[in-house]
Amino acid sequence: MSMENTQGAEERAVRVMVVDDHPMWRDAVARDLSESGFDVVATAGDGPQAVRRAKAAAPDVLVLDLNLPGMTGVQVCKELVGSHPGLRVLVLSASGEHADVLEAVKSGATGYLLKSASAQELTEAVRATAVGNPVFTPGLAGLVLGEYRRLASGPAPVASDGPKAPELTERETEVLRLVAKGLSYKQIAERLVISHRTVQNHVQNTLGKLQLHNRVELVRYAIERGLDDV
Repeated sequence: MSMENTQGAEERAVRVMVVDDHPMWRDAVARDLSESGFDVVATAGDGPQAVRRAKAAAPDVLVLDLNLPGMTGVQVCKELVGSHPGLRVLVLSASGEHADVLEAVKSGATGYLLKSASAQELTEAVRATAVGNPVFTPGLAGLVLGEYRRLASGPAPVASDGPKAPELTERETEVLRLVAKGLSYKQIAERLVISHRTVQNHVQNTLGKLQLHNRVELVRYAIERGLDDV
């Protein structure tokens, strides 16, 4: 078999870790995800345990509650996403408070789902999160984008003395503009008539060039430069 045949790797189950301080809820979520074909590689019941186990288990997606003993979910998210930029975080919380949602997204979470979501909604959200598509309980996506618009309308950040940011290619800029408008990678692929994988590659290249860590930072970068209005 050719060494270049990566089909098996692409078809492997998404590795998921579930973090919640309520054992029954945690076990139920883990069971639902396992039954839906995900590989639940670890669970944790408090913040420090979540950080340790996530670093050891290397999940693709972290399903994370915000209200945790030891460390808040936001702190867990910041630490793990900061050291593992490829990690996707889906917050699953009982709180729909706007401040909690915004804090979670600013800490690096890809999506935010309320615990009132159905098992099917959760599994679909984890699947979308795994490929980097943001998933929000209805009404929250507009809140998040609105907040980044508000932040972007403030004073421009002070320019650093470092080297000038690398130039993006025309296609990378085009993809970035559509990301800033809130389109999913699938929608971008359809609009530009390219593959989902190609969109992901463009995004990863752009993140690397701009020294950003995740899609949230990328959206803010684009909005600050007015790319979402073009």
